[in-house]
Amino acid sequence: MAAHLKKRVYEEFSKVVQLPQEEAPAKKLRLTKPSKSAALHIDLCKASNPTDALQYLLHFARSSVEAESVEGVVRILLEHYYKEQDNSVRLKIASLIGLLSKTQNFNPESILDDTLNTFNTEKSHQVLAQLLDTLLVIGTQLPESLIVRHRLIEVAYKHLSDTYFGVRNKCLQLLGCLGNVDTPLNKDGQGLVPAVIGGSAPGVSGGVCVRDAQSLISDYFADQDPRVRTAAIKAMLQLHERGLKIQQTIYDQACQLLCDDYEQVRSAAVQMVWVLSQLYPESIVPIPSSNEQVRLVDDSFGKISHMVSDGSWVVRVQAAKTLGNMLQVSPHFLEQTLDKKLMSDLRRKRTAHERAKELYASGEFSSGRKWADDAPKEKVDTSAVNLIASGACGAFVHGLEDEMYEVRIAAVDALSALAQSSASFAEKCLDFLVDMFNDEIEEVRLQSIHVLRQISTNITLREDQLDTVLAVLEDSSRDIREALHELLCFTNVSTKECIQLALLELLKNLTKYPTDRNSVWKCLKFLGCRHPTLVLPLVPELLSTHPYFHTPEPDMDDPAYIAVLVLVFNAAQSCPTMTALFSDHTFRHYTYLRDSLSHLVPPLRLPGRTQAPGVSGIEGSGSVESAQLFLQQSLSRISTIHNLQDPGAQDLLNFTIRDLQRLGELQTELAGAADFSATYLRCQLLLTKALQEKLWTMAVPLCLKHNAMATAAAKQMLEETYKLEFLYSGLENRQVATIHHVRLQAKALQLVLTARTRRGVEPLISVCEKFLQEVESFQRLFVVELPHLQESFVGKLLDLSPKLSACKPGELVKILQTTLRQSGFLNLQLPKQVQRASATIIEPTGESDNPLRFTSGLVVALDIDATLEHVQDPHNTVKVQVLYPDGQSHVIQPKPGDFRSPGPHRHRLITQVYLSHSAWTEACQIEVRLLLAYSSSRLCKAVWSDSSTEGLQPAEGATEGTIPFGKPVKVFIMPKPARR
Repeated sequence: MAAHLKKRVYEEFSKVVQLPQEEAPAKKLRLTKPSKSAALHIDLCKASNPTDALQYLLHFARSSVEAESVEGVVRILLEHYYKEQDNSVRLKIASLIGLLSKTQNFNPESILDDTLNTFNTEKSHQVLAQLLDTLLVIGTQLPESLIVRHRLIEVAYKHLSDTYFGVRNKCLQLLGCLGNVDTPLNKDGQGLVPAVIGGSAPGVSGGVCVRDAQSLISDYFADQDPRVRTAAIKAMLQLHERGLKIQQTIYDQACQLLCDDYEQVRSAAVQMVWVLSQLYPESIVPIPSSNEQVRLVDDSFGKISHMVSDGSWVVRVQAAKTLGNMLQVSPHFLEQTLDKKLMSDLRRKRTAHERAKELYASGEFSSGRKWADDAPKEKVDTSAVNLIASGACGAFVHGLEDEMYEVRIAAVDALSALAQSSASFAEKCLDFLVDMFNDEIEEVRLQSIHVLRQISTNITLREDQLDTVLAVLEDSSRDIREALHELLCFTNVSTKECIQLALLELLKNLTKYPTDRNSVWKCLKFLGCRHPTLVLPLVPELLSTHPYFHTPEPDMDDPAYIAVLVLVFNAAQSCPTMTALFSDHTFRHYTYLRDSLSHLVPPLRLPGRTQAPGVSGIEGSGSVESAQLFLQQSLSRISTIHNLQDPGAQDLLNFTIRDLQRLGELQTELAGAADFSATYLRCQLLLTKALQEKLWTMAVPLCLKHNAMATAAAKQMLEETYKLEFLYSGLENRQVATIHHVRLQAKALQLVLTARTRRGVEPLISVCEKFLQEVESFQRLFVVELPHLQESFVGKLLDLSPKLSACKPGELVKILQTTLRQSGFLNLQLPKQVQRASATIIEPTGESDNPLRFTSGLVVALDIDATLEHVQDPHNTVKVQVLYPDGQSHVIQPKPGDFRSPGPHRHRLITQVYLSHSAWTEACQIEVRLLLAYSSSRLCKAVWSDSSTEGLQPAEGATEGTIPFGKPVKVFIMPKPARR
């Protein structure tokens, strides 16, 4: 009974005690990540030998560390550093400290003192080198801290006398990256003193020598270890790259290093000599063993030219590349590099007046009675008084004949750079470049053609040179042949025989390689434009006309005849008398080609024929300006629309879209801007039609057709916005914000239509949340452009943003519907230059009726040749799509090597597509088209570069898709059943 009573009392007491506990607030738990430093400490304590410790450190190096944990991790590492006896473990710890100091948002100055203290006890040279490398990392992370930089330079100066080359290398690297030319160091390296170079610092005894970083580094040009000499030169070059002017006094030392025994030193010395020649080009330097003086840039040019004959091909490549950057060299030094002969031993000749003056001063004249009494009284060592090193004579000849193709390519590039700055040198190096067309390496031949194309404006080819050039048309490489066609487009020839020779060789090329048709026609177009007077005497022979007899009419399907007509018609554009030599069928052929190949055949003023209307206006000098004015007027006319529901808004949009489309067809320079504007206005027109009053005042069952039209309009608007964003280049943030504004309108329209056609609230909750996320993402990404969007759809939504986040889906739909209909028209501001990405499939042409036959189940290769204009990153975005008659679709990603870049903003795609299908009863057409792939995940990287949007992804996620661009081509194929 007593026990039972105790139990009842205990329960009552518990109730009384627990009652206030129920009213107390619950404790909040804070989840924290396990400490990296504690885990590392446990791992290192478990290590029983250096090998285990290294394994733990390697494993730790692969894991990420937060910025707030770095300092604790470094202290744990340093604690084990002082306990560890094995050099390899300490070296790894020193490496990890440098790696950790690169952690984002971490200030490495907090671990600087602890890192510097390790130098007091460290005896291993390898670990010292790694510690210095860690200090270099810390110093580069704190470029603005002058005190930190001074402390690091003190450490580097202190260890410069180390016997290990690696330590000296790192010290020199520290001085090059952090040192200053006018910041002196005292001899003991204990501190920096603001004293003048070469004097004594205040408060320092007179025996202390004050040195700056540059003179200190130059002392190690003569180090016994070649790796240290190389590091010293690179440290000096690092000072130059940081904007510190190098003193001219080290020029002689740099020239001596050109004769070093090690190629790394000589290669770095070549770069050092070039830097000094650019800093002090007009300085006068003496010639050794002579009273002559030359400019420093000429002297350095001769010394670097001599290195083209170096024993190491790496040095030869470096020297040849460097010569191409020495544009201030004197012409006679430059031209000597193309001739192996020594002109008068390259000595300066005295004038007759100077020689007569010397005889008069001596008081003696030759009497003729003594043998050789007028002979020179001194014997001159010609090898000692050259104004330019003998190796520089014919330097480019040596480079172009080098056994290593890398040297030959470097020499060709150097010739290109120098020839573009000197017309006379371009003429003299022409023969050498033409000879390189016969090189055994395709890359050298191709580079030689490109170089000659770059200097073609300064030269005129002779007949023998043209013969050598045209021989390359027999090359089996398509790239070589097309590069040569491009060269001939911009080359000047001297005689009509050259024109005839070029035409014959191009026609042979056309016969041997029919796929070169478009390239050959384009080449002959420019050849005729540049040489109308040379083509004129050849016209009767080319067109096979006769003054008395009628000649047969050639076949217009012959590509060779079309090539001849392209040459003649383009020459006739600048030679009005040429049309008198045409026969009647030539005029008919001109009319046909003018319509079918308008990009190759120019408009001509033919006798007795009126010019096509509009040609003079289009070709006029002010046509671009007038078209630009018309474009601006059209957009300003549209800006009068204040609301999409205004009466007459649809008609005005329709008329403006039509005008802009026609403008893009007539003016290719403004095609991108006109098409961009027309597409944007088309989106506004679709939105206007979807927001008609009839649709929103009737019940859904009564306007199913209109509801379906509005749904299709919203879908088309989304597609058009992706075209606007990814198919056009040159857009600015303002235009991208406008595009995303239209995209939000389309998605809002889709949300409203979804709410009208579906019952219940559950399906709308996720859609509404996603839409609000997109509005928030728009606000973050385009915060700079928001002031320009005040009266727009997004501007009104942002004004209602507190209400939107709290309202129910039904209320949100009503707000969106009202805002869409009441929002103002957002005017389009065009950027300076807008270009539309375009593609033209050259091969296959789609004109052949002969089907491509192959056995079913096997594959057949279809050659694709297409030109791409204004496509950004084509290697990753351009794809080939094949559509079969049964609805199957294959998308092929071309290889990166299939793309070529013949010019700026132009690419060429030459690839093969493999086709395969089951057996068909008859031949059918497949459709081949090019697609432009896009992904909205590249949004932030491609458009916004400010730190506020770094790492921010759009709320819609990575929307991926493809956009067809360019006209598709249809090809007949016939899969045959396999034989049994």
